[in-house]
Amino acid sequence: MAANFIDYVKIYCRSGKGGAGCMHLHRAKYLPKGGPDGGDGGKGGSVILHGNRNLWTLLHLKYQKHIMATDGGKGGQSRSFGKDGEDKIIEVPCGTVVYDGETGEFICEVKEHDERVVLLKGGRGGLGNWHFRTATNQAPRYAQPGEPAQERTVIMQLKVLADVGLVGFPNAGKSTLLSVLSAAKPEIADYPFTTLTPQLGIVSYRDGRSFCMADIPGIIEGASEGKGLGLRFLRHIERNAVLLFMVPATSPDIEAEYNVLLHELEQYNPELLTKARILAITKTDLPRVDEEGNELPPLKSSNLQIIKSKLGIEVLPISSVAGEGIDELKDALWTELNKEQNQVIEISHAPIDVTLIERDEPEAQEDDEEEHTIYLNEVEEEWDLDKYKGIGWDE
Repeated sequence: MAANFIDYVKIYCRSGKGGAGCMHLHRAKYLPKGGPDGGDGGKGGSVILHGNRNLWTLLHLKYQKHIMATDGGKGGQSRSFGKDGEDKIIEVPCGTVVYDGETGEFICEVKEHDERVVLLKGGRGGLGNWHFRTATNQAPRYAQPGEPAQERTVIMQLKVLADVGLVGFPNAGKSTLLSVLSAAKPEIADYPFTTLTPQLGIVSYRDGRSFCMADIPGIIEGASEGKGLGLRFLRHIERNAVLLFMVPATSPDIEAEYNVLLHELEQYNPELLTKARILAITKTDLPRVDEEGNELPPLKSSNLQIIKSKLGIEVLPISSVAGEGIDELKDALWTELNKEQNQVIEISHAPIDVTLIERDEPEAQEDDEEEHTIYLNEVEEEWDLDKYKGIGWDE
């Protein structure tokens, strides 16, 4: 599943050019001055994005580097219209954002199922000379050419749609919490960067209600500068209505870790700081020790109140393994999700740094290198065609 999750593609798109109008003068045996009857050219095909809720990745576009619509047909005599070019429909998952591949400027986004966005409009067909007849110019000998095609290199990024996003350092307990709250089965291990792709899970709440939670791969200090997994998955946090920060209770300085995470989000997109935030202190069932192995005093309610007053957000102690504080956490998340200011998730997509993004994307590196086949004969000896004669290939 992780290998099939592709959230970044760069493709070249081109719409169809419009067909040229026809310049033709009608001639018939008993109608020597039939006049102009050139038809219009056909419209070029457009490149259209179509939202599809059944897709969850851009894998189907990974190796489709060129997407081109067809051109419009030329007009004909007897006012015959040229054939319209065929539109090229690109199926994309909901939450796909499109940027210009050269400048990094934001172009459009697809958020809803069956939403259609015209990425590149096809050229209009030219008018035939029939349109240019007048009382003083009854036999125009010219027609319009079709409009040229539009072409563009675009970058498509998938930003997953979820209500709650888990933000934390590697091994903060994000995957464990998601596995406890939902039926998702993310990989869980005792080494950092276990989660390499975003994981989604549906969290059941009271009275048959539910919300979606996303496990984002771990962030480290300097992620906005490309360290660790870099910018590759910070983009997925933009879609979340509530951010659940997770810091383990074993951390010697909980406030410092939270501020580092907050700083990385601010460096990536300052608008992320406007989202609702909750801090969950995880692994409360484990003893607290510092980096040198010395035992630290356990967290008490008074310590949590101090942290809450300093940070100005809700602070909840939980233990996913022991099941402590899970119900209180779900209640707090549901309360935040139902606040009016958190209902609409609208973000302004800032321009991206194309050079930095492409450096961090493994699929963007060495994709276009041509494979070179080395034949054994080329290495060991010169081609000897005589020994292949008589076996049928030369007949």
